[in-house]
Amino acid sequence: MSLDILFEDNHCLAVNKPAPLLTQAPPGVPNLEAMVKDYLREKYDKKGRIYLGVPHRLDRPVSGVVLFARSSKAATRLAEQFQERKVTKLYWGAVEGDIEPVEGVWDDWLRKIENEARCERAEPDAHGAKQAVLRYRRISACLEGALVEFEPLTGRMHQIRLQCALHGHPIRGDALYGAASTFGPVADLPRDRVIALHARSLTFLHPIRYEPITLTAPVPETWRELSLPEEAPC
Repeated sequence: MSLDILFEDNHCLAVNKPAPLLTQAPPGVPNLEAMVKDYLREKYDKKGRIYLGVPHRLDRPVSGVVLFARSSKAATRLAEQFQERKVTKLYWGAVEGDIEPVEGVWDDWLRKIENEARCERAEPDAHGAKQAVLRYRRISACLEGALVEFEPLTGRMHQIRLQCALHGHPIRGDALYGAASTFGPVADLPRDRVIALHARSLTFLHPIRYEPITLTAPVPETWRELSLPEEAPC
């Protein structure tokens, strides 16, 4: 699998992650971090340890922009930007059904289900409940639903996926959160399924020069099956 490099300098490197590749994993399990390290080792003929900071991640079935740091200083500064919500993250999702109104903000309370890799709606005063705020904007119609742009204003586990389901519009292919539709190639194992959610762009300040950078990731070929209109900005 070749890497789709979106940005590279001495301090940062960004890749368009394919789904269902893991961002990180234990040794021996294919993952994006290991692939990037192999790429840097080969390109720069490095013999020793490759440093790579991982200030954020994407869920396994999600594609799109992943940003890495190539030095500890860059990693610290980028991590601070993510923690302080100074990074703008835009996602594209193909949802079931049409969205009405066509733009707005969803505000929910979510919590992780103990011993499970998923979340659920919660009452604000429930143990472990965290507020999740998500801005959305309908881009166009697509196969049996709509193409929607999402901007998470908080960073909760599976936030976009669960909030879409809670508001009656699950992400296509996301059986974990009740989607009835399929998406992508047929997978033998649940872990290899992909969903129609893509980290479209990331805007951050360069960790050394402090200039704003926006990185945009093209949608995967898989998205052709969504019958997007020609005017959709893919």
